[in-house]
Amino acid sequence: MKTQMERHENIMLRDDNNRLRNENDAMRSKLANPICGNCGGTAIFNGAGMVSYEEHQLRVENARLKEEVTRVRALTDKFLGKQPPTALLPSSPSRSNRGPEFSAQGHVPNVSTTATAALPMGISSLDGMSNASPVSPYARPAVAMGRNQLSIEKSAYVEVAIASMNELIKMAEPNSCLWLRTLDGAKEVLNHEEYSRLFTPLASARHSEVVTEASRETSIVPINSLAVIEILMDVNRWVETFPCIVARSSTIEVMSSGIRGNRNGALQVMHAEFQVLSPLVPLRQVRFLRFCKQHGEGMWAVVDVSVGMLQDSSDPCGSANCRRLPSGCVLQDMPNGCSKVTWIEHSEYDGTAVHPLYHSFLISGMGFSAQRWIASLQRHCECLLTFMSSTYPNEDGSGMNPSGRRNMLKLAQRMTDNFCSGVCASPLHNWEVLHLGNMNGDVRVTTRKNAGRPGEPPGIVLSAATSIWMPIAHETVFNFVRNEQLRSEWDILSHGGPMQEIVHVAKGPRRDNCVSLLRANALSASDTSMVILQETWTDASGSLIAYAPVDITVIESVMSGGDPNSVALLPSGFALLPDSPSHIDGLKNPDESLIGTADSRGCLMTIGFQILVSSTPAAKLTSESVETVHNLLSRTIQRIKTSLQMS
Repeated sequence: MKTQMERHENIMLRDDNNRLRNENDAMRSKLANPICGNCGGTAIFNGAGMVSYEEHQLRVENARLKEEVTRVRALTDKFLGKQPPTALLPSSPSRSNRGPEFSAQGHVPNVSTTATAALPMGISSLDGMSNASPVSPYARPAVAMGRNQLSIEKSAYVEVAIASMNELIKMAEPNSCLWLRTLDGAKEVLNHEEYSRLFTPLASARHSEVVTEASRETSIVPINSLAVIEILMDVNRWVETFPCIVARSSTIEVMSSGIRGNRNGALQVMHAEFQVLSPLVPLRQVRFLRFCKQHGEGMWAVVDVSVGMLQDSSDPCGSANCRRLPSGCVLQDMPNGCSKVTWIEHSEYDGTAVHPLYHSFLISGMGFSAQRWIASLQRHCECLLTFMSSTYPNEDGSGMNPSGRRNMLKLAQRMTDNFCSGVCASPLHNWEVLHLGNMNGDVRVTTRKNAGRPGEPPGIVLSAATSIWMPIAHETVFNFVRNEQLRSEWDILSHGGPMQEIVHVAKGPRRDNCVSLLRANALSASDTSMVILQETWTDASGSLIAYAPVDITVIESVMSGGDPNSVALLPSGFALLPDSPSHIDGLKNPDESLIGTADSRGCLMTIGFQILVSSTPAAKLTSESVETVHNLLSRTIQRIKTSLQMS
């Protein structure tokens, strides 16, 4: 009986063992493919219990986002010039091993402690710059993935802005070894050797056709730094303030609008077309970052730097043939309400696309010089202050009210913008360049059709423009062209006699910076219903005369408060630029003596005309119309040369 009982117990234990083995296999199978009891989906065993697959993915994503937030928070603190807490610094070991170099815009600013000492006007170096990681805006990050691309791209932009601001601050230092004075002490030129030592250029970004231009200018403008900042950060006001330099511009993306209700920390991506008023100099299309930073009470800086996301990195200047290296201005408030402005311009461009007449002019930095930017800013500020002054000059005795003066200034601004557009053939006004075999290669003829655009006569408009070198100072040419008594010597609209200024709207303390209405004398004019609207300005950076015939009844309505946008304008005019001494030495013949009022300085004169060849937009352009505007251009140039005793 005992043996039988043990055998029976053994059989039962064997059955229990088999049952447990089967249960164990079943549990192993379930563990291999877990199912969540709540949702019925696949679950994961994490050591502390069963979790659904979706919850597991959310936890992984949450951990990644926390790491990203920590990194961005630390980057933001550096962006705003704060010292980030140690707890917020990323724990990635690769960051601590990165060097101090920073690849921005085809160069690598070296921001070591020796390079950031003794900054001007109490400005301190940006915190954390020595830890900036190398990021090139000309190549997309290799780790870019799906929806993370935008975040990584913005982070790269932030670091580019920080490094560019640091470079601008260093280049704005007074008595900096980065700048050398010319022999006459008139201007500063970049010390390329010292610049290469501090901001090492990338060898792959240098080509023999790439030309570098750089300039620096310091001056006083009659408004405070905050007012200047608002002009620079508002794209519409920026274009309005620099109409002869910026053809058009737009804001692509505002990445930061600033903090605490001001522009400190504002960062935006912009596109702009820069111009020299000549048909021989191509427009420069640039996509760039603009970063604004406050460095103390009454101390600001704004920096621009090109970004090449959409450009081919193998092209040294990208699709626009131009690259804007860190450029901008440093501002400091003065006790009298004015501000001290130090302006830096630094660019690279394709020299093969420039006409030989303008090679030396652009290489010298005068084409897009810091002097031109500051002069334009000063004229704009003087115009605003003059217009708002309680003692506004009323030299013509017209008694025009403020509304009428404002309308005249708006009308003149639109006229000047249209003139610049015709000379440079800006795409903004849909100009089509005509390629004519029998036309002088230095004369550009363009045309466009207007089928109802307000402010312009309907029909086909023809524009012709050219540039020539004059062995005479630009001030001399300016004074001759704007002289109403001598206008009959070159302008067919004067009807062969002197003209009279009947309205004068001042735009500044200088009398020749103004908007005026000119009328031909009644004895010599057969049509007294037509007057000439004219805007003129001049300074050390150049001169401009833009004018257009208008009907006197229409302009009287504008001066009485009517809509200035209803006035049809076809502007013509002159743009005068002082030429570089090296270019003048190459053009002058040493065996010839300059006669008349000519001097050794010389200037580059651009002249442009716009005429309505047909009032029907569907009409065809004839060769006679092209020949007419070309002859008008040639005769006017010859008359000016003859009057100034130049053969």
